[in-house]
Order: sequence, then structure tokens, then C-alpha cells
Amino acid sequence: MEYTEFWTILSANNIVLTVEQIEQFKRYERELIYWNEKINLISRQDAENILEKHFLHCLAILKYIEFPQKSRCLDIGTGGGLPGLPLKIALPEIYMTLVDSIKKKIKTTEIFVRSTELKNIECKFCRVEDLAKTPKYHQHFDIICSRAVAQAVKLIDWSLPFLKNTGKFIFLKGGDLGSEIEVAKNKFPQLNFKITEIDFVGCNWLKNENKKIVIVSH
Repeated sequence: MEYTEFWTILSANNIVLTVEQIEQFKRYERELIYWNEKINLISRQDAENILEKHFLHCLAILKYIEFPQKSRCLDIGTGGGLPGLPLKIALPEIYMTLVDSIKKKIKTTEIFVRSTELKNIECKFCRVEDLAKTPKYHQHFDIICSRAVAQAVKLIDWSLPFLKNTGKFIFLKGGDLGSEIEVAKNKFPQLNFKITEIDFVGCNWLKNENKKIVIVSH
């Protein structure tokens, strides 16, 4: 996929990027390809389809979720910065915290942040549940997101103390989620769960592979 098509698909889904933002995605893609040869950040099979398989997948969130102005966001298990970095590039006014428990991955993500010259973003090497040791993160985030990291019940259990009462969890997942969501509902009956099938104009694989967004709120 070329960047002209990438921009066109996003525009067709009401996600409009500037020339500067496209340049940031280009720099991010180059660095991701380079470092993925040294550190397993994404599937080697997907390395030639980063725009479609990774960037568009992450940005699909913006078709269904409106982020509060200057919202504070947490990306759990960010790996190579996904979905946090694409969201941050598309929404430069948000504050983003990227967390991963694997040191070499978070160090590489710091390189991506410098390369894209993003501001108001921090990378933390820790387990997300260890953020509880830092009081400033309690009820700190408007959005907590994650992409293919763990079962919903674990993600919520780890990070519920960090979500504002008005905040949302956003999990990118795929396949049949019936039993997974039922377990989470039973443990957290006070929360509301919504599963949305991704239907992204111009990017049919998301629908064909049954990709979904799980939205959880108070």
C-alpha cells in the first residue's frame, strides 16, 4: 500500500491527516521495519504491509471513539508503539503513556518517539499493574487501550484503578469474543461492555478477519 492510498482510506472514514502527520507515519514505518529485523516487534509476515495491517487497524479506533480534548491515554503492552503511536500521531493534542514489561521493546519505542518528534508522550518500562505504586496515575486516564495483549478480564483487573470515572477501555481484538467478554462481565458487573465490528471503508481485511473493538466504560 502506498501513502496516497493510506491517506485516501483514512479520509473516506473521516480521519484526515496533514502532510506533516503523513511524514511522521513514514518515519515511524521506516524505523519499525529497521528495528523489527533486530527485535521482534511485529510479525515478519506483516512487515511489508505495515500501513494496512498495523497503522490502519490502530487508527480504526478513531472511526468509533471520540477522544476528549487533550485526553490522557494509556497503551498497555505497547510493544513497538501499537496502537499508542498511531493514535498520538493522528491526535497530537492528546497525552500518551506507553507501557511495556519488555525493556528492549520500550527502548525501541523511545527511538520511534524521537524519530517522529512527538511531544507529551512518555514510555515506561514496567508491568502495568506496577503503576499502582505511583499515586499520580490513580484515576488519571481518559482512555486505556490495548492491542492483542491479554484477555479483557486481565486488562481491566490490571488497570481499572487508573481509569477515570468518565473514561473508557478500548481493546482491539478479533474472532469470537463471547466467552471472554462473559468472564469479564461476571467479574466486573458494574461496567458496561460494547463490542463493535470494525467496518473500515477501503480496508476489507478488518471485516473479513472479524476484527473488533471492545469498549468498556463505567
